[in-house]
Amino acid sequence: MTEYGRGPRPEPWHPEDPLYGDQGWGGHQAAHGQGQYEGQQQPYPQDPYAQQGYQQDPYEPQQQHDPYAQQQYQQQQYGGGYPQDPYAQPQQHPQYDGGWDTGQQAAMPYAAQQQPQYGENPGGYDEQADYYGTPGAYPPPQPPGRREEPAQRQGPDWDPEEPQEETHPFFTGADEPAEDPGSRTRSRGDDSYDDHDDDPGDSRGGGERRGKGKKKRGGCACLVISLVLAGGVGGVAYLGYSYYQSKFGDAPDFEGEGSGTVEVEIPEGAYGNEIANILKRAGVVKSVDAFVSAQEANPKGESIQAGVYLLKKEMSGDSAVELMLNPKSQNALVIPEGTSTIGIYTAIDKRLDLKKGTTAKVAKTKAESFGLPEWAEADPAIKDPLEGFLFPAAYAVPKDAKPEDALKKMVARANKEYDKLDLEKSAKEQNLKSPRDIITVASLVQEEGKYKHDFDKVARVVYNRLKPANLETVGRLEFDSTVNYIRAESTLDVGAVDDLRKIDDPYNTYSIRGLPPGPISNPGADALQSAISPADGPWYYFVSVTADKTLFAVTNEEHEANRRKYAESKADQ
Repeated sequence: MTEYGRGPRPEPWHPEDPLYGDQGWGGHQAAHGQGQYEGQQQPYPQDPYAQQGYQQDPYEPQQQHDPYAQQQYQQQQYGGGYPQDPYAQPQQHPQYDGGWDTGQQAAMPYAAQQQPQYGENPGGYDEQADYYGTPGAYPPPQPPGRREEPAQRQGPDWDPEEPQEETHPFFTGADEPAEDPGSRTRSRGDDSYDDHDDDPGDSRGGGERRGKGKKKRGGCACLVISLVLAGGVGGVAYLGYSYYQSKFGDAPDFEGEGSGTVEVEIPEGAYGNEIANILKRAGVVKSVDAFVSAQEANPKGESIQAGVYLLKKEMSGDSAVELMLNPKSQNALVIPEGTSTIGIYTAIDKRLDLKKGTTAKVAKTKAESFGLPEWAEADPAIKDPLEGFLFPAAYAVPKDAKPEDALKKMVARANKEYDKLDLEKSAKEQNLKSPRDIITVASLVQEEGKYKHDFDKVARVVYNRLKPANLETVGRLEFDSTVNYIRAESTLDVGAVDDLRKIDDPYNTYSIRGLPPGPISNPGADALQSAISPADGPWYYFVSVTADKTLFAVTNEEHEANRRKYAESKADQ
């Protein structure tokens, strides 16, 4: 056998030496192939970083099959340095004459070739050298997925096929990692070896105690996993049930028509869910869906409007909807069109069970804080600054409200309605001084006209009389309604004209020319619209004969004839 590439040695190789019979590059490749394809079982390698610890082995390299000792021996013989890391990349050597087809390379003199250290010889084309090509050497490193820790591969009784037990505290049951006296430990570079054979079936020792710890942790882990799975299944089932109930199940609902009495206020613009939430908070219905479903099922359910309702506790959704559609359930404070501030103050006192005059006192002292428009400037001649600004409508005034709360709502509603009508523009079109004058005209129409179908003509009479050049009234209105306002009365028999002219009051239209300082009532929307857009005509007088018939006249003679007809109609009744 040819020992290609090896120089003279101090003694021949021993047949048991791992490199005995090496054929050079080709032979080394063959040895590598033999280790891979002839089914030789390779033991696992030691930690390559602990190599220096073996350099101080007391045994001679010739007496043991230690590849690291053999490598040290090589280096001593051929002048090599420290042992190389077997995991380092092999150096590339130039190819010499002689192809790779034969698996051999052309021989070169030993002196012309730098002798590579053991473990750096490439095996062949694109192949790594087999550092452990002998039976006594360690197998090559395993892939990351199969690599074992060096401490697990020590000991003569180690079995690569035996599953290794977990050492993490979670699986062992220990609170903190602790050294197991029953395990075998040996540090690299230390020849001490703790060999306890407490359990013959466990090559590491201490198997019984470790096995119990594993079973204990396994039972707890299974219990935890079972609870988690049970909780997850329960959560999914609950969500599924909730979804089914929300989509297909009946909404929680009370039964019957309820009991007791509860006052509920529904604000403007509230519909559907908002109304249902208010009722639920008041204890009227059990759930929002119960009321919404009942409202949608009732053909008139959408007609529920804002206001105060007297309802009962714990009503079914259907019963609550039906009661709210009944006018008797509505407990709103209703202000009729044309009601004066005196009448409104009295109504609020009665509503809140207050002493008579309480609301009037609040209105007098706090009028400026109720939100009147800027053009409603204060005028010493005005009897009540809130007159004409308490819009007639139905208001939600609960029993526990304050007078100022009710007054603020009415002023806010008036501002809203007046903004829609653009009173400033209308006042200019009718040659009036301010938007307040439009409200004043509307209040006169509301009180004098009595019937809505006559409002447009009555408004025209007002504007015709306001003309200073008219020969019938010479700029005076001469309305009985203004006298009634001064006296806080409501009567048709105010007295003789000569007596009325003697009343010294800025609201007395029998004595003053033009409009009074302010409105004499709180007009409704129809009277306001007629004041903005009056009918065309030459009328200066009018008298209502019946509820369906009002007679208008241009001259005073015609008016007197119409008055006689009115007297005759009253006599026939």
